[in-house]
Amino acid sequence: MKEYLEIQKPELSYTYEFGIDQLSLMSECLEAHGFAIIKDVLSPELVDSLKQAVFDGTDPKRELKPGESRTRHAWVESGPGAWQLLEHAPFMKIHRHLIGTEEMTVHRSAAIIRMPGSQPVSWHTDWCGFSTDTPKNSGDVLNRGLWPSGKWFYLTGSRPEHGGLCVIEDSHVENWKGPEGFKMTGDRRSFYKEGEAEKAYVGFDIPGLVPLFTNPGDMIVFAHRTYHGAFPNQIDEIRLSCAIGFRSRDHHIDIPWEIPEEGKQFLADLPPQFHQYTQGYTSIDLAWRG
Repeated sequence: MKEYLEIQKPELSYTYEFGIDQLSLMSECLEAHGFAIIKDVLSPELVDSLKQAVFDGTDPKRELKPGESRTRHAWVESGPGAWQLLEHAPFMKIHRHLIGTEEMTVHRSAAIIRMPGSQPVSWHTDWCGFSTDTPKNSGDVLNRGLWPSGKWFYLTGSRPEHGGLCVIEDSHVENWKGPEGFKMTGDRRSFYKEGEAEKAYVGFDIPGLVPLFTNPGDMIVFAHRTYHGAFPNQIDEIRLSCAIGFRSRDHHIDIPWEIPEEGKQFLADLPPQFHQYTQGYTSIDLAWRG
């Protein structure tokens, strides 16, 4: 247990924490090292409201037990609690900067609840663009763009003992070979120790690992290829996180599934001022297989 509890905030040779007024510097760090933290994007009041929205959209009956985790995909479809972010000026300013346009479409969204005792998340990259084969599932269809992947709020803070996020610095570069002493899996979505079976790695003895320490109002950003994982939740506190990501409206995705009923209801219920962000919205069908 102590191998996680004793992890301290790293002292790196470069700055990776920025204010909302330092987005150009943030982008330079993101391009150079594959990740960045933007401080104080959310107010304490908005953090509290989003915590409730995560529960409402992910575990409304509060049924999760110790050791369990649950992810709500297409969390933006859960209702007005999530839509608060669409009218939060600092949040939208960041996305306009990251995507490089005012004309954006909601691309992916999610909320995650990790109960005390929940297990670590194995190392992986969200990007599915390594393969040119026919997509195998809906995530494979949607995760092939070059825009930043991670844009997360850890609403209860990110720290190692609480299931916090960790990244591998500089792992976002094209043709990255993996950490020293490891081999890439066949699909390049993860890596494993040399001499061991090919399986996404779960340990934290990795060269280049950077544990991320954030406050509830901070935003974590990482590049589309950045490899990341999460520590186990070892304290008696529920971990809550959420994200809404965008792509340029010009990037059309011809989805091979019909938008689920929940997605159609979302589009029907969304207030008119947000319709500009749903042109070309795809939703997600987790049951679809190519």
